[in-house]
Amino acid sequence: MSQITTHVLDTAKGQPAEGIQISLQKPNGIEWEDITSGITNSDGRVANFLPTDQVIQPGVYRMLFETGAYFEKEGTQGFYPEVPVIFEIKDTEHYHIPLLLSPFGYSTYRGS
Repeated sequence: MSQITTHVLDTAKGQPAEGIQISLQKPNGIEWEDITSGITNSDGRVANFLPTDQVIQPGVYRMLFETGAYFEKEGTQGFYPEVPVIFEIKDTEHYHIPLLLSPFGYSTYRGS
């Protein structure tokens, strides 16, 4: 299993959000540098986000969810064109960062 996993649930529809581009990034000075990216599948997940043998070192990272294109495709007017989730890894354990999304709000948490 990938060290970093995620899924997106469209809480307004009560179903997974398919087709959201997600980038995993690390800070590089004042910019963010892409490590990997993927698009959510029909289950709202990105399969093999990182290769199973790739280990992310402790530090600060960001997952950038491109939600504007998703809402446009769904014919919904959303308020957040993108959702940045910044988090800190303290060790090399598995981290699951889900996003609960609606057109006018979102929440996230460290999952299992």
